[in-house]
Amino acid sequence: MALDKNNLPLHVAITMDGNGRWATQRKLPRSAGHDKGLHTVKAIVKAAADLGIKHLTLYIFSTENWKRTEAEVGFLMNLIHTHLKQELDFYKENGIRLNHIGDLSALPSGIQKDITEAIEDTKDFPGMMLNLAINYGGRDEIIRGIKKMIGDGLTADKITEKTVSDYMDMPLSPDVDLLIRTGGEKRLSNFLLWHVPYAEQIYIDTLWPDYTVDEFYGNIEEYQHRSRRFGAEKAASK
Repeated sequence: MALDKNNLPLHVAITMDGNGRWATQRKLPRSAGHDKGLHTVKAIVKAAADLGIKHLTLYIFSTENWKRTEAEVGFLMNLIHTHLKQELDFYKENGIRLNHIGDLSALPSGIQKDITEAIEDTKDFPGMMLNLAINYGGRDEIIRGIKKMIGDGLTADKITEKTVSDYMDMPLSPDVDLLIRTGGEKRLSNFLLWHVPYAEQIYIDTLWPDYTVDEFYGNIEEYQHRSRRFGAEKAASK
């Protein structure tokens, strides 16, 4: 597979769906699917960094995921804690900077500390920006952004698209170019509502734990064959 390194999406976002179904199909506890899915996360993050993707956003835990069982939520929080504590060397070796998007204040205090420390520890790394969506919801992000604008006393004449983007959770990342969702569902599920107005969207049946680097490269290749017009009559030049 020959990918055009001059035509890569600047920002890729992934909804990593299917961990629970993967485990159920194998008569395993749902936690086994989340654990296996974490191995996929590391493989895809490294592949994206090696390829030269500048920004990658992963939908890890949504504002709606609190509705899951206490045991599953607890397992996911512990998985996030363990990963952030143990993988600093991985991020350092690959030059990856971490950013958090979502409502940090509503997470357990220990997880807040883990996230804050991971961001601080990686802030000077020169490579890919990895946005971790934890306790994230697209509508919640917009509401929090509006409240921050009001709190800062912005008047209507000061509000532009750039202003709004600057008050969202990832002002250092551009709009999403490519949105990938695994697991067979074909909906946004409250993910990055402000950031995907012209994103190319690819929905695949593969459950997240089975998603491979080759499939990721195939999705990038499909993106490169699409014509992006951004509302214009002719394809926009890159």
